[in-house]
Amino acid sequence: MKKGNRYGLHRVLEPEGVLPQTADKIDNDMEIYDNEILIDVQTLNIDSASFTQIKNEAGGDEEKIKEKMKEIVGTKGKHQNPVTGSGGMLIGTVSKIGDALTDCKLKVGDRIATLVSLSLTPLQIKEIKEIHMDIDQVDIEGQAVLFETGIYAKLPEDMEDTLALALLDVAGAPAQTARLVNSGDTVLIIGAGGKSGMLCLHEAQKRAGISGKVIALCYNEKECQTVESLDLADYIVQADATKPVEVLAKIEEITDGNLCDLVINNVNVPNTEMASILAAKDRGTIYFFSMATSFTKAALGAEGIGKDVEMIIGNGYCHNHAIISLEILRENKKLREIYTRLYT
Repeated sequence: MKKGNRYGLHRVLEPEGVLPQTADKIDNDMEIYDNEILIDVQTLNIDSASFTQIKNEAGGDEEKIKEKMKEIVGTKGKHQNPVTGSGGMLIGTVSKIGDALTDCKLKVGDRIATLVSLSLTPLQIKEIKEIHMDIDQVDIEGQAVLFETGIYAKLPEDMEDTLALALLDVAGAPAQTARLVNSGDTVLIIGAGGKSGMLCLHEAQKRAGISGKVIALCYNEKECQTVESLDLADYIVQADATKPVEVLAKIEEITDGNLCDLVINNVNVPNTEMASILAAKDRGTIYFFSMATSFTKAALGAEGIGKDVEMIIGNGYCHNHAIISLEILRENKKLREIYTRLYT
């Protein structure tokens, strides 16, 4: 086998000198290097911001969505949305393991979920079998390559595959929430009724404790009802996060003008930066998990209103994030019931 670079630099075709995630095109030949793992892919979980953009561009037409996905992979060698820049993740079966991976804990036949983005993963799609429009998942026949540094999780035996995939796709959000929330904090979860938002609610309530306050902001009545059934929020607010003045007024009312120690943004649409910034206290923290976030809008927006806040870009990985997220559904029966209904 040919010797590969641990970061996958040997796969970069255009431009030279960049990493696979930022490359315009990577090599998606499925003849693996000595430090790679070949995966027979079963399902792609497309990043929510990416899938929403593709679905809207295609007017909800499944055949056009298929064409767009194949076009992206055919052009780039990976599934990286050219508009959002984001990818997603996948589940599949280990087909082959490179000779240099002698310490690898996997064996051929193991079923895994990749925990690195499709925006850097060499991918071939032979056939798109089915699109699950409501959960951003796409069943395919194809193959993918995981680099030496690529992280993964073995699929759990006590959960349906689609459930585990949906959960692991957003594992970074609740794990980072667990890190960021302190006892007694006032925490606002924007997009609280979504896939990552519900998990963040669980961790926020758990970490803020009885002296803290958790506020759930949802876009519509259906999401509000879902969050209410979970009993994880002290306050539930229905508001449009693209309307920052509206959001600020509601958060000021709830907090008596004190605003929030921590704001976690999980929404999959653009232009929600200012609602997040306005809702945070001076010297508060904002965690932008959403891939629809514009760094420019966030940075200049905070500067423009003289708000001194710490803004964290949503790194989808932190230590033990898969374990933390899987445990949430094992701890929370109500949340597991909702996830099971939505994603199986």
